[in-house]
Amino acid sequence: MPATTENNQGSFLGRISIRRNQVMSMDGSHDQELEDLELFQKHVGDRFSELLSSTTDDPSNDALLSIGWLRRLLDELLCCEAEFKAVVMMGRDPSQIAKPPLDRLLPELLDRVVKSLDICNAVTLGIDAVRNLQRLAEIAVAALEPRPMGDGQVRRAKKALNSLVAAMMHEDRDCGSSKGTERSRSFGRRGNANKDRGGGTFRSLSWTMARNWSAAKQIHAMSSNLAAPRGAEATGLPSPIYIMSTVLVFVMWTLAAAIPCQERNGLGTHLPFPRQLSWAQPMISLQEKMAEEWKKKEKKGSVGLLEEMQKIEKVGQLLIDFAESFQFPGESERLEEIRGHVEELADICRKMDEGLEPLQLQIREVFHRLVRTRSEFLHVLDQAVKLSAPTV
Repeated sequence: MPATTENNQGSFLGRISIRRNQVMSMDGSHDQELEDLELFQKHVGDRFSELLSSTTDDPSNDALLSIGWLRRLLDELLCCEAEFKAVVMMGRDPSQIAKPPLDRLLPELLDRVVKSLDICNAVTLGIDAVRNLQRLAEIAVAALEPRPMGDGQVRRAKKALNSLVAAMMHEDRDCGSSKGTERSRSFGRRGNANKDRGGGTFRSLSWTMARNWSAAKQIHAMSSNLAAPRGAEATGLPSPIYIMSTVLVFVMWTLAAAIPCQERNGLGTHLPFPRQLSWAQPMISLQEKMAEEWKKKEKKGSVGLLEEMQKIEKVGQLLIDFAESFQFPGESERLEEIRGHVEELADICRKMDEGLEPLQLQIREVFHRLVRTRSEFLHVLDQAVKLSAPTV
């Protein structure tokens, strides 16, 4: 998290904590409540504006849907979640968040949290599978790096790269399929088909999600009843609940689009974010960019929108083309060009090796934070019920 963002958040949370600990009537604090809501909206808009601005062609920035960019996205989710709890829950009488329409909106949010936990689990499995694809790319790099380049090295690299490309294409069909089959979903070709492209060197990773579970259906269910508050509700507690719900839907949609996970057919559909809300504008722009990429990849088949995997697929195909036409000793000019591609593939593999585990740990952190937040809200709602119960 950038230092400025962290300082702003610390100041914001501290301000709410101090004020909520003061003894004051709710009427007297109404203006300050409005100010808190406005600041929360501004912080959300600023965070996603920074994510949007980083998607330029500047090589110093993390590319859209790269591992580094996804890690920043998860950081922003955690920041938004902390501020959301402060605005809605910190120092507040439980009875205040159990009144209509919050008695309906909060359970809807908590249901989105449960669905988000499923997506976190599926994406974590997807990262494990991406690691397996990375290992195939590393086999090709190890085969092609030594000099001089011989027939045996090229055949070994071709075998690994064919397995890699076949696995990516195959898993995309599994992820996008709408058929509820009995097969386990795995990265890799099964049965005798493995022998065709050297799949015997690749251990498949089977999904542990339920067979009828669908990432696209989860996202659709999370967003289907997502409606912006109107009138007086737009300046009350329904507003931060709606904002947090929107952030949660957007982040989970992005993770499911980037990382291969089960049943993603139709995921490219635009999310229902209202354009008139300024804080939502950067999310809308990001989603439109990613939806366009999804449509392109959906037409040709791809394992997901993760930037590093897209690069591996592109470079891998170039190296396969080279391997299919290679004749020892090879043309020196062509060999120099291929060595450049091998170095590029090695660099991508290094970045994945450095970034995938921290990304997976971050998703687990999001999972546990959401579990804790849900428990805290359920506890507050339970307190509200007890306080409202008539005494005997």
